[in-house]
Amino acid sequence: MDALPPDAARSGAGYCVALVLPGGGARAAYQIGVLRAIAELLPDAPNPFPVIVGTSAGAVTAAVLATEAYHWQRAVAGLESVWAGFHVDQVFRADTLSMLRSGSRWLLSLVSGGHLLRPPRALFDNTPLRELLEREINWAHLRRSVRVGALRALAICATNYSSSVSVAFFDGDSGVAEWKRQQRVGRRESLTLDHVMASMSIPFLFPPVMLDGEFYGDGALRQLWPLSPAIHLGANRLLIIGVRAQSDSGVTPKATTMAPTPGQIFGYMLDTLFMDQFYANIEHVTRFNRVSEVAPQAMPDVHKISTLMIVPSEDLRVIATRHLSSMSRSLRALLRVIDASGSSGAELASYLLFEDRYTQELIALGRRDALAQRHDLLSFLCSERLENTIKLPALRAETLS
Repeated sequence: MDALPPDAARSGAGYCVALVLPGGGARAAYQIGVLRAIAELLPDAPNPFPVIVGTSAGAVTAAVLATEAYHWQRAVAGLESVWAGFHVDQVFRADTLSMLRSGSRWLLSLVSGGHLLRPPRALFDNTPLRELLEREINWAHLRRSVRVGALRALAICATNYSSSVSVAFFDGDSGVAEWKRQQRVGRRESLTLDHVMASMSIPFLFPPVMLDGEFYGDGALRQLWPLSPAIHLGANRLLIIGVRAQSDSGVTPKATTMAPTPGQIFGYMLDTLFMDQFYANIEHVTRFNRVSEVAPQAMPDVHKISTLMIVPSEDLRVIATRHLSSMSRSLRALLRVIDASGSSGAELASYLLFEDRYTQELIALGRRDALAQRHDLLSFLCSERLENTIKLPALRAETLS
């Protein structure tokens, strides 16, 4: 195994690595596999991610890693244990009675025009997830991680429904300043479970969360520049663990002549919500890099930001199809109602399949993909100078952050 000495992760001067975790529902299990591989490659090293940024499901992993940053390998092991044993009833209520109650309320509200009963705040009740996270996250440890130098800052991203502003709530080193840009701000707060639950409040699926007198929803909703928070928190190397393969990685969607079903469209919307902004932001970074290489005199104030993105080498929809039978009967019935059963609903199912067989396969895939890139990973995390094999996108910090 290509492991480095314990102090190698901090051997390079002048760089700060951020871990950036997008949302993805059950797909976030893939991120756990990548982190497990990194922990294996750096078995005795201090936390290699002084800055950690999480959105939606990624906010859960970010919160756990940041609060336990002073023994991050143990935090990764704990995350793997939880994700490898997941069942949907640990995330939201999907039993027959709960689903019937929710469906009946929607139906009664619809037929009465909202006069007899207002529609529910969301389709699913995610109280079980809150209860799980209350047991797993010790927020007092976040200050300890900062105090001992294991962490610079943690940011949890959410969307303000009143102002439509993307807010990166952060806590960490006192030297990190708040920021304000068009439609996005960084706000220092003492982070709590409410911030994580707000970041995961996918519209229609989970209820919004009130913070400081205003309602917040999923952090990916208005996150046009998802790399921005990590940069503002002081990072100049960004490791992004995505949950969707790029089309040029050998994963090609099958062509179809059938009109998409409502379930397929909803799955497509989730896919767009969680990953498109990241790919667009990285492409923008790459364009600035090319300009700076061709005409450096035209961009003398360019702030170089190195990025490395790890994404699945396999289509997660295909993997989800193999595990549809493990979903609860009531949840499968819901998917049939919106015409998202079988392979036609694989996209949507891949985000809702909080079942151990599926999450275990994603963890294993993430580990394999990361180990296949061990050379790039170790260079990116630990080398003072990056080798030419790693692409170095660059961006103008005041413009893109």
